[in-house]
Amino acid sequence: MNAPQIALRPTSASGALTRTPRLRMVSAEESASSAERSFDEFYAANVRGITVQIYAYFGNLSDAQDVVQEAFCRAYPRWDTLRGYDDPVAWVRRVAWNLATSKWRRMRTAMRFARKQREEHIPGPSPDHVALTAALRTLPDRQRRAVVLHYLADQSVAEIAEREGVAPGTVKSWLHRARNALAEQLADTRRGEVDDG
Repeated sequence: MNAPQIALRPTSASGALTRTPRLRMVSAEESASSAERSFDEFYAANVRGITVQIYAYFGNLSDAQDVVQEAFCRAYPRWDTLRGYDDPVAWVRRVAWNLATSKWRRMRTAMRFARKQREEHIPGPSPDHVALTAALRTLPDRQRRAVVLHYLADQSVAEIAEREGVAPGTVKSWLHRARNALAEQLADTRRGEVDDG
């Protein structure tokens, strides 16, 4: 509301001038446009300074601008209250700093998560490993299972026999045949590498 206007009027008896206040009624539209003008002026006067401060904190101008814009967006609906404060800039600055801190924490959490999700670069299989895998594929199923369980899973002949439901002598036979077949195939693979080299 605007300040009262004072008009001077002569009195009828003595002719002296007296002061009588005259109040001017302000419409709601004029009041709203006045508030908008004052907020626009407040924004224009302070946005750059707060943005520079937040930019120094973030190191990223677009993030700083986003945070400051959000702080001013939160101030706008409260402007009628804020403009009565001794220092409304302090309120906007505090909101901007709080938003910046929250955004920084979210970014830090996301970065930690992303670091944990990075792919590990594991070297590919060696040529010997590839040759052994190819040779194992040529064995009958039971012989292949016996070799894998005995040499890779460290199970005893008795454990394999129990698991497969056969006599221990049968497992020994499978292992013997599998070793001979693998030795022959791996020797052929080595000879092929020597011939190519």
